Amino acid sequence: MKPDDLERLVTLEMPFGKYKGRVIADLPGNYLTWFAREGFPAGEIGRLLALMHEIDHNGLKALLNPLRKRP
Repeated sequence: MKPDDLERLVTLEMPFGKYKGRVIADLPGNYLTWFAREGFPAGEIGRLLALMHEIDHNGLKALLNPLRKRP
């Protein structure tokens, strides 16, 4: 994990698929689990999806709240 990965989770949008345009941190757990079962894509997006899956699976999503931009 790189130091800025957690911030990327709350700012980077999903570039494809059913949830295209949704911030990675807001992807549903069952979608992340599907990737874990079927295989994460190559590159940065796959690495971040795998990280988000671990965070979601371990019930740690609240750790990302302070990183979210405020309106």
